[in-house]
Amino acid sequence: MATILEVKNLNVKLDNRKIIEDLSFEVSKGDVLTILGPNGAGKTVLLKTLLGIFPYNGKIDWKESVKIGYVPQRLPFIKETPMSVQDFFELKESSIEKIKEALNSVGIKDDFLGKKIGDLSSGQFQRILIAWALLKDPNVLFFDEPTTGIDIVAEETVYNLLERIRKDRDLTIFIITHDLSVVFKFSNYVICLNRSSVCKGVPREVLDQDKLYQLYGEEVKFYVHHND
Repeated sequence: MATILEVKNLNVKLDNRKIIEDLSFEVSKGDVLTILGPNGAGKTVLLKTLLGIFPYNGKIDWKESVKIGYVPQRLPFIKETPMSVQDFFELKESSIEKIKEALNSVGIKDDFLGKKIGDLSSGQFQRILIAWALLKDPNVLFFDEPTTGIDIVAEETVYNLLERIRKDRDLTIFIITHDLSVVFKFSNYVICLNRSSVCKGVPREVLDQDKLYQLYGEEVKFYVHHND
């Protein structure tokens, strides 16, 4: 598959602290790349640097035609507003047809448009955020902890949804998660990040107990999911 992103010798410093050191990797069209690592390892900083938010040294080379959608970890201030779902989507100045199309693609019916954001369950709100990210027809999607605060049943549903959307829209997906089962079930490439790369490659080839110990500094149990 064609390479859509090349990262070479990436270094990021914030407040004079090294957050990411000498990181290099490539991403091909259609990849599902998972970024694993402990809290404070630089995972969210990496995504935001790839989005052009933080300054860096090194090389970040996106293919020219790339359009990125971003699903943030959480937006608590949005949940606390009296906004309706339609009000929220109209912030992006999209037509009602595009809004309905995006909602339908994540399994949300048109009658949700009048609902208050604050009345939605965590799983429903996550779908709303995914639909929001899909509005401008991106070909790359970034997810920062897509199931934070969501119960286990909804978690499984969200990841199944992401896999369906990826196939339907021919997307490349970047995911930050702590869920190792997701890495084996949905990802074809993993970066184990703790400022610098601890491991990277095909999950079944590079992830083992030793690497996870290096990454997290403690025993981590994981189970490899086998797709039917």
